[in-house]
Parts: sequence; structure tokens; C-alpha cells
Amino acid sequence: MTWTEWFIFYVVIQLIHSLATWKLYKKAGFNPVASIIPLYNSLVLMKIIRRPWWWVILLFIPIINLLIFPVVWIETARSFGRNSTADTFKVIFSLGLYIFLINYDKKSSYIADRDLTQKGGFEEWLSSIVFAVILATVVHTYFIQPFIIPTGSLERTLLVGDFLFVSKYHYGARIPKTVVSFPMVHDTIVGTGIRSYLNKPQLPYLRLPKLQKIKRNDIVTFNWPADTVRQFFVREKGVKKPIDKKSNYVKRCVGIPGDTLEIVNGELRINGVKSILPYRAKPLFKYTAYNAEGISSQKLNRLGLYDFQRKFRIGNINQKSFDDIKTHILAIVNNSAENFTILTNSKGIPTDKIRRNRLTVSELTEREKKLTLTEIDFKNIQDSNVVDSIVRDYKKTKSYNTAFFPNNITFDWNEDNYGPIVIPEKNQSVSLNLSNLPLYKKIIKDYEKNTIEINNNSILINGKEEDSYKFKMDYYWMMGDNRNGSEDSRMWGFVPEDHIVGKPIFIWMSIDGINDGIKNWKIRWNRVFTTIHEDGEPKSYFLHFIVFGLILWLFNKYLLNKLIKNA
Repeated sequence: MTWTEWFIFYVVIQLIHSLATWKLYKKAGFNPVASIIPLYNSLVLMKIIRRPWWWVILLFIPIINLLIFPVVWIETARSFGRNSTADTFKVIFSLGLYIFLINYDKKSSYIADRDLTQKGGFEEWLSSIVFAVILATVVHTYFIQPFIIPTGSLERTLLVGDFLFVSKYHYGARIPKTVVSFPMVHDTIVGTGIRSYLNKPQLPYLRLPKLQKIKRNDIVTFNWPADTVRQFFVREKGVKKPIDKKSNYVKRCVGIPGDTLEIVNGELRINGVKSILPYRAKPLFKYTAYNAEGISSQKLNRLGLYDFQRKFRIGNINQKSFDDIKTHILAIVNNSAENFTILTNSKGIPTDKIRRNRLTVSELTEREKKLTLTEIDFKNIQDSNVVDSIVRDYKKTKSYNTAFFPNNITFDWNEDNYGPIVIPEKNQSVSLNLSNLPLYKKIIKDYEKNTIEINNNSILINGKEEDSYKFKMDYYWMMGDNRNGSEDSRMWGFVPEDHIVGKPIFIWMSIDGINDGIKNWKIRWNRVFTTIHEDGEPKSYFLHFIVFGLILWLFNKYLLNKLIKNA
């Protein structure tokens, strides 16, 4: 819906409200004309139901108003003698229309001195729950939202199993587009698979004032610009979602509006200069290591390396023992009983499982091994005696393909040799031709809602022939620090400003083995309550959070309860 359509909708709601409450305002001692004056009618209604004026603010906050409207309906009914449980259900399930019957019922009378205390333990409990959910939803939607890192695209800067606090207010909190949605959940209600929102109506894009702009190399949370994913790295075609319900991603913003980005032999260049990442950034690259006598996994582990595979030959294996160790197997190289060979990650197979299943396990030392390393890892392994030589891997051969943005066979880019490409900036104009149209077609058509077609080698935008286009939004380029293990802008292109969610600011919990079952979980205590964007080594603010938690508990126990009782 456009703002004009929302204005018309608001006017219609005001008319319905007036028709439903005209006589109620008069019975309560107010001029019934007040029932039709926008905003003022809400303030007067708060006086009628004897509730604080600031409830009016809650009526205009998307998602929050879904929780407060039923409360106002119930309070209105009770202010005119409809106190039974049946009345409560009628007013809720009729979406407030039950108030029409109260309004035109000659027997209805205003109870000016009605008792506002809760009638029983259940009502008091329910009231506390509702306002606690409202407070939590305000924080979750407009201030801070928790996230978890599910994949290794930012390894080792952010690890799989890191739990983040993401600030909504740094870049300006985005007003939810889906105005009818279950609070504090994303696209489905947890544990049910049921969609948590209605596709219509939707608000136009609107964002609250920001504290700062997105800076180059900030880590940013955003909604995936493609349709959606059922699970990461698995595309699910044909599923359309509102922007704020698309899958959440966390990447590093390596290019900001106006930048020219290029990748040459794996080296990222911004505006022609090699990109210099912050101290805490630990980008990973692919290498091949060689040693004529074989490369020792134990020595690699002692160097602190873990992004590599190991090959084992296992004897005396059967179905039972295989089922016990299969969660540690990445691939089966040979499945014959005489030469059963597998690949594992750097941890190998747990010793207790080897003993329990009476397996004979021998590691096959390889003369050539693929490694994923940071630049520091690379220098350390060069200075060691673990390998004879080591070289950086990158794709040298270009071929025309649709796997990389702009997903058009006229471009031969890949993850290691890409661009140059200019990242669009709001109000910037670009010349359009059939050669560069694939770069901007998705922006023009999908993100900025224009029609586009080709007619006799001419480009028609909204039915008019054009040779240039002026962008309506800023766009960003997102990439993972794990450069060869990240699905990012190289695959699906620019990220529009209206897809930006927020800025990760804290790791409040970190669990190693988060995907291996709760029995294998280990807390990474050195990462708990550490910052993300500051310079230097990570600093823990665990004590600060304990103090904050205590203050929050005192607020909830005393001040919040007082506000509810006085409401």
C-alpha cells in the first residue's frame, strides 16, 4: 500500500471509530464530535477508559499496535459495564466491532469510577505478560535483536555458534513493512512451520533517523536480496517474501555507494587500491601445501590450524560402528571392507568412539593438502618445517557463466577475478546500454519497482525509451571473510538500503559445536560478551552486562509493575 492508500485507510478507520463510539463519548461526558477528530479522539478515549495518554503512542507503532488494540477494546467494553469473560471474547474475536452493539444499546451506561484492579490472578498474570511482550517487542523491533551465526562465511572473524546482539538504531531502525505479524519471530512461528505474518497490507519503506552511516568494512546484518532460502546455500525458487521477512544474512560491507570494486587474482580492490581490512578481520583464502614426506595433521593442529581435511583408513568396521562415527565423516573415499577410507575434518574421529567400536584406524599422510588459511596462518606455516612449499589458489581461467552476478552469459567473472563494477549511489545517474543493462536490471525492476523491456535494441523504462537511469536508493556490496566459502554479493549482487537490518555490536554467547548436538556443545568463554567492531584484541564486557542485567531486573520488578498497576 502507498502512503495515499494508508491515509485513506486511516480516514475510513476514523469514520468506523466514530460510528462505533459516538454515543459512548457522549455518555462519558465528552462532546461526541471528539470521536471523529484524528488523534484527539484517541487521547479522549484514554481519559474515558482511565488509561495513561502514552498508550496512544503504542496505537501507532506497527506490530505493537496489534497487542495494544485488543487491550483498548476490552477496556472500552468494561468502561460501559461489559465485564464478563464472554464480553471479552466477543470484543476480541469481532476485532472490536462488538463495541458497535454497546454503543447503540440504550442500556449501556458509563462507569466513571470502575475498579481498575485486576479481578483475579489470571487477569493480573495476563496483563503482566501482555505488557512484558510489548516491551520486549519494542526492544526487539527498534533497538536490539539477537542473532546466531549459522554458517562459516565470516570465519574466523565471526564463528559458527556465535550469538550476536544486533543494533537496529545505529543505521536507523527500519519500520516493519509487514504490519500484521506475530511479535518477535521472523518468517515462521517457532516449532510449527506456520507463516508468522500476512503478506498484505504492507507499509512503504520507512526508516528512523540513524546515528551513523554504514562505513566501508563494517559487519552488517541484512535481508538476503534474493527471494528466500529454506536452508543456507540451497535456493528455493518461487517463494516471495516481504523485505523484512527475507532470510537474515551477516557479511562484511566491503563496498559502499559510489565505490568501484574489483577482484584481481583473489585480491579485493576498492577504487583501484587494495582493500585494507580492520585488525580484527581474518579473511580466509585457499592454499595448496606440499611436502615430499607427507604433511602431518598433528603439526598443523599445533600451529592452530583447523580448516583442513584428514584421510583415514578404517579396519574392522561394520554397520553399527559406522552409524556411531558417521557424524564425523565428510566423505567416503573407498567403501570396500578391506580398504574403507574416509575424509574427516581436522578433529578426526574421537578416541572414545574408536575404542568403543574396537576400530583400527590409521591416518593416510598426504604429500599435497588443501588448506584454508588467514594471512597470519600463511606466514606461520611458511616459517615452519611442516611443508616444503605452499601456494595461493585462485581461479585463473575465466568462463562465461550465470553462477556469478549479474548472472548473465555475457560476463565471465568468478569469485577470484571479478569486475570492475560501480556500486550505485542514491541520485547517481548511469548511462544505460544493452551491454551494462544486466548489472542494473534487477535494481530498476525489482528494487525500485519500474517496468523494463527491450524493443528494437532500445531500453524502455515504464514504457519510455531511456539511455540513462537515476538511482533512488543507496546500494552496498557484501562479502564474507571466508572468501571461498561465502555466498555473497558476488553471487546475487547489490544489497539495497531498504534491506539493511542493523549493526552487530556484541557477541553475548559463543558455542563450539552448535550443530553437533547439545552433548557436544562447548562454551567459548574467551568470546562471551566481546565487542565486534572495536580495534585491537576483543575485550569482554561480561561484568558490564551483569550490572545492566541487574538494573533491567530491578526495572522489571519494581518500575514496570508500578506502571502496569497505575495504567
